[in-house]
Amino acid sequence: MVDLSESGAVSPGHNRHGQGSGNNGKKTSKKSRTRRGKRGRRRRNKKNNRNNKTPPPYFPPEAEEGNIEYKLKLVNPTQYRFEHLATQLKWRLQEGRGEAVYQIGVEDNGLLVGLTEADMKASLKTLKRMAEKVGADITLLREREVDYDSDRNTRKIAEVLVRKVPDDQQFLDLRVAVLGNVDSGKSTLLGVLTQGELDNGRGRARLNLFRHLHEIQTGRTSSISFEILGFNSKGEVVNYSESRTAEEICESSSKMITFIDLAGHHKYLKTTIFGLTSYCPDFAMLVVSANTGIAGTTREHLGLAMALKVPIFIVVSKVDLCSRGTVERTVRQLERVLKQPGCNKVPMVVSNPDDAVTAAQQFTQSACITPIFTLSSVSGESLDLLKVFLNILPPLSNSKEQEELMQQLTEFQVDEIYSVPDVGTVVGGTLYSGVCREGERLVVGPTDEGRFLRLKVGSIQRNRSACRVLRAGQAATLALGSFDRSLLRKGMVMVSPKMNPTICCQFEAAIVLLFHAKTFRRGSQVTVHVGNVRQTATVECLHGKVSYRSQEVCDQAAILWLFVCNASSLLQEELRTGERAVVRFRFIKHPEYLRLGAKLLFREGVTKGIGHVTRLLPPSQNHDQNQNHDQNLQEL
Repeated sequence: MVDLSESGAVSPGHNRHGQGSGNNGKKTSKKSRTRRGKRGRRRRNKKNNRNNKTPPPYFPPEAEEGNIEYKLKLVNPTQYRFEHLATQLKWRLQEGRGEAVYQIGVEDNGLLVGLTEADMKASLKTLKRMAEKVGADITLLREREVDYDSDRNTRKIAEVLVRKVPDDQQFLDLRVAVLGNVDSGKSTLLGVLTQGELDNGRGRARLNLFRHLHEIQTGRTSSISFEILGFNSKGEVVNYSESRTAEEICESSSKMITFIDLAGHHKYLKTTIFGLTSYCPDFAMLVVSANTGIAGTTREHLGLAMALKVPIFIVVSKVDLCSRGTVERTVRQLERVLKQPGCNKVPMVVSNPDDAVTAAQQFTQSACITPIFTLSSVSGESLDLLKVFLNILPPLSNSKEQEELMQQLTEFQVDEIYSVPDVGTVVGGTLYSGVCREGERLVVGPTDEGRFLRLKVGSIQRNRSACRVLRAGQAATLALGSFDRSLLRKGMVMVSPKMNPTICCQFEAAIVLLFHAKTFRRGSQVTVHVGNVRQTATVECLHGKVSYRSQEVCDQAAILWLFVCNASSLLQEELRTGERAVVRFRFIKHPEYLRLGAKLLFREGVTKGIGHVTRLLPPSQNHDQNQNHDQNLQEL
């Protein structure tokens, strides 16, 4: 008889946890337990491997509209298939206004499958043939490995930028407003980008941007200046570094970035607001000095861009003047401000070219993404990352929106007025809608008497180079010949005679009072900014007042109903910080041309408010409206 204790078996009495013994009290050998334990471990490991298997990565599903195209592979297509692919590329280029992004190795549902090296080379070769057929060039932005299954060979996906070679100077033009506190390095940064030479640390790069002697003497911008930076069809920078003229830069560029350099000092705030409202920038670049952080007008400029809903990205400059710890402290300070409830932004620090590509794509797709660059205009540190970002940055509007604006009647905003020798009167501004051609006859106004005057467009220039046709959304200067300059002023519009434009001396706007030291009441005078219009207006009355802080007062639908109905029983005499209402404004000098729904910003000292135009009151109705308003006050 075998001694179980010597064979390694453990009796139930010796096993306090009951191991090795069933409920029936039968004894179990160590060898059988070991076999079962190994089998159990193998089953558990196999199950854990299935559970821990990395799921395949996905992109969002491919959209039918837009300039982004997914392709699994483009290997040796037939002639019929190649023609179809070229037509498809032409459509994507049209959607992106001359730019398209191809994701190679990605299925239509967004699954990142990847391609072998041989298939990737063949696909890029086919894409290059397609681009040549439609008159475009390709640039490989980045390649990424897709390795979510260890049993498969490593595969890659490629992201390719396809950019059309411009014809008839119809290059893609993006406007970027440059904001920031005084002495933050805005003009120096623009000088380095557009001139192609680094700064000497004493402001040499900014000298070509200044327009007045006192700007050169003080180093502070007080006016609005424009600088251009081009990118050719291959994504290479085109600037003044090779002694080019502005006309040569335009001819060599497929994409143009027009920087609007705005003043940073607080006493020039009205000029900064005018640049943001009248020139309709696509994006805003907030420049923050690394050694001073958020100071001066930085918060105010950030708030202005957010109030006007202009997408903003941040550049932390002068990193060569301070330690890495100081730079990181400034970045953390910016991140805290952006994450505050009033901003609700998601900061994204760009530290390598891959981050720059990702930031450019997500920046326009999500309104909350805010890229942050840290660079130096003296050492050139990380300056290339900003160039990569600007090169890939897509337009906000697609081709459909552009075509809809072009089909409307011509409307040109007058922002600047010049007298040029041997040319005559010249006006600068932005074409809001329609198409403007050389020799076209328009009407300009309103004058102080509310009239519109006839004129003829002589020649057109975009970015200092001649242009025959101006399309909606483009900025340009128009030569008017011998037209009397004294009849023109900033804030006028040049429109088609068929439009029959409506002017107003009074208008109503749904506003939110952001800040006021005391109360905002009837009779208050504020400076109103609506597009290119900037004029002092008097508050005639307030009604429909409600506090946006107490949402339980009434829902949004009820607020809108109050705004539309203009209920006389809700007439108010004053408005405090944090409250919203419908306010009737009256211009104190002359009538203006406004559009319904236009964004509005008003200020006076520390008083600030935003809103949009809800109703226009033609001059013929102003007297009747005043009588009705006085009668309502007597009834109350």
